Order: sequence, then C-alpha cells, then structure tokens
Amino acid sequence: MFLKHLSLVNYKNFDSKNLEFDPVINCLVGNNGVGKTNILDAIYHLAFGKSYFNPVATQNIKHGTDFFVIDGSFEKNEREEKIICSFKRGTKKIIKRNGKPYERFSDHIGFLPLVIISPSDRDLITEGSDTRRKFMDGVISQSDKQYLQDLLKYNKVLVQRNSLLKYFVANHTFDPNTLGIYNEQLNVLGTKIHEKRKAFIDVFLPIFKEQYAHISEKDEQIMLSYESQLENTDLLQLLEGAIEKDRVVQYTSVGIHKDDLQFTIANHPIKKFGSQGQQKSFLIALKLAQFHFIKAQAKTTPILLLDDIFDKLDEHRVGQIVALVDDENFGQLFISDTHAERTESVVKNIKQSYKIFNL
Repeated sequence: MFLKHLSLVNYKNFDSKNLEFDPVINCLVGNNGVGKTNILDAIYHLAFGKSYFNPVATQNIKHGTDFFVIDGSFEKNEREEKIICSFKRGTKKIIKRNGKPYERFSDHIGFLPLVIISPSDRDLITEGSDTRRKFMDGVISQSDKQYLQDLLKYNKVLVQRNSLLKYFVANHTFDPNTLGIYNEQLNVLGTKIHEKRKAFIDVFLPIFKEQYAHISEKDEQIMLSYESQLENTDLLQLLEGAIEKDRVVQYTSVGIHKDDLQFTIANHPIKKFGSQGQQKSFLIALKLAQFHFIKAQAKTTPILLLDDIFDKLDEHRVGQIVALVDDENFGQLFISDTHAERTESVVKNIKQSYKIFNL
C-alpha cells in the first residue's frame, strides 16, 4: 500500500498544495515553519480521521478560512482508493472512501495502516497513563475492529455511570439497581478489553525488545509491562468495593480506564533513570515494534512517517532505520528534515527510488 497523490486546501499553513509521491521514499525538506510536519499530519489525518498533533478540528483550518479538505489517492491491493477528509466550521467532519461517506469514523480505522514517529512521542514517557493507554489502544485497534467497538462502548457506559453518580449527589438520592446495570455492562466490556490488552503485550514485548537492541546497539535491560487493577480480581468486585468512594468523588475510580504501561530500564522508571539517548531509543523501538505488530496482524505494510527524525537520533541511527526499507518488510516511507543535504546523504545509499520535496 502506498500514497500516490495528496491534495490540501486550507489545511493549516497551506491554502492549496498538490504533491505526487514516490511509492518508496519521500523526503520533505525545508526550514522550520514551512509545513513539513503539516504534510505528514495530513497523511495521518487521512488514516485516522484526526490530527496527530492537534485533535481540535477547527485549529487545523487555515487562518481566515472556514473549512479544510484533505484528498489522498492510495494504491492498496492493486486497486486505487480515494480518501477525502473535510471539515467546515459549525458542522461535523466528513470522511469519504471512493465517494461514499463513512457513517462511523471507527469503521475507517485500520483501513490505511500507518505509524508515525515524532518528537512529540516523548509524551509517552513524560505524560500520564492516559497517553500510554491511547498508544496501546491505537495499536490494537488498527487490526482489531471488535476491540475498538468494545472500547467505544465501554467509554460510553463509563460516561453514563459518571453522570449518574453526579445526579445522585445533586438530587440527594441513590439507586443501587440502576448503578448495578452499569456495573454489569462495564464488567463484560472491561473484561474483554483487559484480556486483549494482556494478549497484545505478550506478542508486542518480544518485538519491542528486538527493535530496541537494533536501535541502541547495546545490551540493556529494558522492559515494558502492563499494569491493571483487574490483574487480581474481576471488575464487578472492584466496582462494588469502590462504591462509597465513587459516590464521594462522583466518578468511577476503578476499571480498565485506569490501566497503564510501565517503561523501565535496569528495573527503574526510564522517565527518571534513562538518559536522553536511552529514552529516544526506547520511543523509536516502541514505534518500530508498532509497525511490525500491525504489519503482522493486518497483513498489510503500514506507511511509516518519520517527523524530524534527526532531532531524535544521529545520522548513523537514521541511516540504520532508513536502510530497513531495502528490506521487503517495509513499504512507503516519509521523512521530514531541515537539512536537504543530510537527508539525501542518507537516502541515496539505499537501493530504492526516492523523491525530495523542497518546501
């Protein structure tokens, strides 16, 4: 699968832009602020129906205009797939595949498998558990539509249960029977999600360790572990045991929405004890493991976006990653960089076709 053509109208800093891409390597070069990352984000937008960097749709519209349109032509399984994502202020975002709008955005997730590596990935280490859960859920959802539907249902029931807890306090009342219905629903959905997350880590961890060893070129004791309140008891018991606390705080304090991933090096949190280089290698390995996991599960090679990759790694390490496209395991690659000469010196050593776009 690869992206052949991209057209932008009023997207971020672009009023109009048309690009014809190489099926293997594409390099976007230019000074900071010219829109290199915005082009990568537009490609991400076509795959996921949202921006990787700014999920607020109105803030992706070019200043002074009222709408944006992203139009992409892909080749997948020897047929052309035309994806259009458009948004106008005051209306709902629309995603069309070959002219037909999706009724649910979730039906589109996974159709265009894609992995992005960006400096903002550092949030996976520095931010809270929600960021790491979203990463885990995003990887699983690209190849498991049922998981995504269960997750959406769980979050909907969770919102309803939280609203009920607030209603109880506001109206000085309490109805354990209605609360029990939500508990049962959360238990069924949460248990399925928990089991799939555990199964995911079992498969993902060896891939991640292999990628880290390749990137870091060091034999370091790194670990990625899944932490969940459901490890020792079922969700129904947790919900019933936390009811008094939930009534006080007015939200659901236990469940799979509290799960987390722990990142460690030498048995210590990498956030506190990992060097800058170790943290960069850890994040790159996470994303490359995501690439290999999705490729194996979806039976389709994802598009790989490397945003400002030289900010993360030295030229030698970038060369190692780009060299992977010589292997048939990799598909289309996009790289953004501020130095055209540096980028070309890396990609010209690869026995593959490439295009360089000076922005």
